[in-house]
Amino acid sequence: MQNVILKTQYHFPGQKSLYIGKVRDVYNIGDKYLVMVTSDRISAFDVVLPRGIPYKGQVLNQIAVKFLDATADICPNWKIGSPDPSVTIGKYCKPYPVEMIIRGYLTGSSWRTYKKGARTICGVPIPNGMKEHEKFPEPIVTPTTKATEGHDEDISKEEIIRQGLVSAEDYALIEKYTRELFHRGTEMAREKGLILVDTKYEFGKGDDGRIYLIDEIHTPDSSRYFYLEGYEERQAKGEQQKQLSKEFVREWLMANDFMGNAGQQIPEMTDEIVNQISERYIELYENITGENFVKSDTTQVIQRVEENIMGWLSLQ
Repeated sequence: MQNVILKTQYHFPGQKSLYIGKVRDVYNIGDKYLVMVTSDRISAFDVVLPRGIPYKGQVLNQIAVKFLDATADICPNWKIGSPDPSVTIGKYCKPYPVEMIIRGYLTGSSWRTYKKGARTICGVPIPNGMKEHEKFPEPIVTPTTKATEGHDEDISKEEIIRQGLVSAEDYALIEKYTRELFHRGTEMAREKGLILVDTKYEFGKGDDGRIYLIDEIHTPDSSRYFYLEGYEERQAKGEQQKQLSKEFVREWLMANDFMGNAGQQIPEMTDEIVNQISERYIELYENITGENFVKSDTTQVIQRVEENIMGWLSLQ
């Protein structure tokens, strides 16, 4: 098995804090820079699984870098540089405590909610008579709270503003950015023969008072893709769509009776399963970007990442 990044514990000059998320380790350097190391951890149903996936961090980081660069004309984003295949360094921003989820199609959790009879999601009305994976008349924005632990919770725009999580003025701008980013992502996906089904964006405020897109964008961890070819035919026949997302991991877990509920055991992650997931992530990269994936040297991956970050910081 390849060396993987399961955890980092670096100490950089000027470091103020280290935040360890489900997948990313984020270092605050003097309230000026954020150093984001995308680990090879994998999470599903808000649970971090026990084994790392080779090259997963590189896949996610390099997809995010590509799309941050390709959407910088729509809204400012936090990225300054990417000195390592698994690292992005960017502007320190104070994140808003909500995730902006935008959905073009009725699928995943929105379908499960709809199937139970709900006709509004996060305060947004959903038409009657829709089928699974059907396209919405217009993309819908369904925010969630950003939980520091446990499950994120659906929340309406009105409730976000009422609770003071985001001001009405700022919310209007981040919703505008969300729709424009999704439109660009949809166009870029179509060029690669894909449908961008749904995704999430996170935003923060910089010390200059501007709103920035932060974290990742259009990766298979934050987004769901369908294959464009055959979508209409599969839909007409009531067949499942061919997906390009992390959904296959969730499906494997559900097939083994795990959905993150209390008392459920995470199924054994054999070498075969880990390698299969790694290969699927590389396939996702190549389909989403249209480029061949070049595996980085992971023989001393923890040391490599540290040296590349230190080299970047020393030049600032």
